[in-house]
Amino acid sequence: MSEVYATRRSRLRDHFTAAGTAAALVTRPANVRYLAGAAPQGSALLLGRREDLLVCAGPPDDRVCDGRADENLRLHILPPNGAGAGSGGDAAVAAALLAVAQDADSLAVEEHHLTVARHRVISSVAPTLRLTDVGGAVEQLRVVKDEEEISCLRIGAEIADQALGELLESILVGRTERHLALELERRLVDHGADGPAFPTSVATGPNSGRRGHRPTDRRVEEGDFLSVCLGATYRGYRCEIGRTFVIGTSPADWQVELYDLVFAAQRAGREALAPGAACGDVDRAARHVLDSAGYAEALSPLTGHGVGLEIDEDPQLAPAAMGKLDACVPVTVEPGVHLPGRGGVRIDDTLVVRPEADGGPELLTITTKELLAL
Repeated sequence: MSEVYATRRSRLRDHFTAAGTAAALVTRPANVRYLAGAAPQGSALLLGRREDLLVCAGPPDDRVCDGRADENLRLHILPPNGAGAGSGGDAAVAAALLAVAQDADSLAVEEHHLTVARHRVISSVAPTLRLTDVGGAVEQLRVVKDEEEISCLRIGAEIADQALGELLESILVGRTERHLALELERRLVDHGADGPAFPTSVATGPNSGRRGHRPTDRRVEEGDFLSVCLGATYRGYRCEIGRTFVIGTSPADWQVELYDLVFAAQRAGREALAPGAACGDVDRAARHVLDSAGYAEALSPLTGHGVGLEIDEDPQLAPAAMGKLDACVPVTVEPGVHLPGRGGVRIDDTLVVRPEADGGPELLTITTKELLAL
């Protein structure tokens, strides 16, 4: 893996040196981990003129879920009690001072992550550094995944499928949304996940189909729609799955009609995934199905998004989204409809964009999308 991390850092170096900057400071944790293999709490990564350094308060943890630091990347451990060189124990400030020690006259920082206060401190303690913005360069490098990253997502998806499948075999009526969410998160860990990829959403009855619903103490009742959205984190990589079911009885006609529409929209979005496809076109493919049925006002603002070291990454599959998809980009396709007071449907899969010659989009989350009565 050392060669992988070195290549990633080299690609970032090409970006900021082309802009005339001598060194770069990476502070966003997911970006540090992507480039260094691990991101201990509060750490910062310096891509210096003579040497790259992972600056942190202590040695990285050896737990696999926390990542393993690139063995060829030198660690710079901060002195205890915040002492030393005027850094005040702040890894970003210490890294800026180390950049000066390597004769850098300019430093590209992640302005979208670095706070104004830290920016001011760096300017104060290293006044000879010209600070520039590296922008979202690392995030753009992270969009296309290698096969090792995709393997981690695939295993995470298998874990999420297992946890959801076991829940469906249990008695659900009378249990609260909150209890079911906690049980799902426990099952994720039991099956080998680092933890949930995001707070698990369980929504019943009038709450169902609502994107990002936080579980309440509402109890599951017969005839309810039950929407579940969960994800597993495996070796830092996060996937997502969402399904909707009916509880206890055969679904009502309106439930079948709504479910079939959302399923058709989700299928249209999945089928639109291909290298070179415009992100906005994928959104429109799914959205058109539901727009045409009169549900325009009930739709989510986006159809899907990228996943990886964070659960919500580029690209965004939304009406105003720019750019096109590449091969080996994992995304969610998650259209849904929520009808106030009645509930709704959400169907969510994680897929990897693949060319038609390789079989088209690779579906990672395989739990059935049939409308089951549990």
